[in-house]
Amino acid sequence: MTSLTELVEVVIGVDTHVDTHTAAVVHAGTGAAVAELTVEATAVGYAELVAFADELSGLRAWAIEGTGIHGAGLTRHLEQAGEVVIELDRPERVQRRNGAKSDPLDAVRAAREALARPRFGTPRAAGDRQALSVLLAARRSAVESGTDAQRQVFSLVIAAPESLRSRFRGQKIPAMLRTAAALRLHPSWDLETRTTVTVLRTLARRALSLADEAGAHEKAILTIVRTMRPDLLEEKGVGPIVAATVLCAWSHPGRIHSEAAFAMLTGVAPIPASSGKTTGRHRLNRHGDRQLNRALHVVALSRLRYEERTRAYADRSTAQGRSRRETIRCLKRYIARDLYRLLEHPA
Repeated sequence: MTSLTELVEVVIGVDTHVDTHTAAVVHAGTGAAVAELTVEATAVGYAELVAFADELSGLRAWAIEGTGIHGAGLTRHLEQAGEVVIELDRPERVQRRNGAKSDPLDAVRAAREALARPRFGTPRAAGDRQALSVLLAARRSAVESGTDAQRQVFSLVIAAPESLRSRFRGQKIPAMLRTAAALRLHPSWDLETRTTVTVLRTLARRALSLADEAGAHEKAILTIVRTMRPDLLEEKGVGPIVAATVLCAWSHPGRIHSEAAFAMLTGVAPIPASSGKTTGRHRLNRHGDRQLNRALHVVALSRLRYEERTRAYADRSTAQGRSRRETIRCLKRYIARDLYRLLEHPA
């Protein structure tokens, strides 16, 4: 597919917000803005947009910003109605000419950007994939909050009065949490000790509760992954969290047009950095889905530790003069290629 102009006569760009959505109709042949409409971000508003589009003649496509956030409801409504929906990222401020900013202007810009693209992506799938996304977000929140509570417990134990600190001496974090959660107040203690004990107990119980919550989310994630793509779990270094992260980013067959595009999405594709007399240089790619990049990093470290073939590659790479970090970057690129081929062409 080379351009939307070969397929449709109008493109409807939509600038999405929490309470309202603004749509602008752009003629595919000339790029001229034809009409615009602002509706509420409700089921009634979505129906108004579809009725507004039905008044237009010819084939159409929708270019929506934030299909997974503010535009999620509209995207579901349009897909259920059989409409063609194109996913767009939020614009960067520098792309707005002369700093001009308004909802109609952003809607027109979205439609014209879709027309200018040689390839475009479809929105991520709903259903099981969206359930995985929700569970991953909830687990990530529980893990991060639990980690913060653990650090606070450790810091309070270090600064606690000696009579209290002696109970934790020689203990690691898990044992500290169990000891702190079981603390009881003693009437003979002074205000500082009583307050420290109360806070320690609260933080420790919070950390333990969040750990249980994260474990429950991980079990639910594993169940869904086994239903969707159990073959992912057979890959070396791929556990339920890594598999779920990969599935959420990839979504469905055909959404990502090539393994090079998938590598760019993961942030492991090398970026050319040649200029003048400096040629053949590349720099680290800091773009893409950072959660997905982190998942590939986990796979790379696991294979370096447990897979003989990967360790042999690392030895050859070191002998060629690469640093460990450069070797891991290369490994992540190879892992992205293998995962993409498995996802698009399962055995």
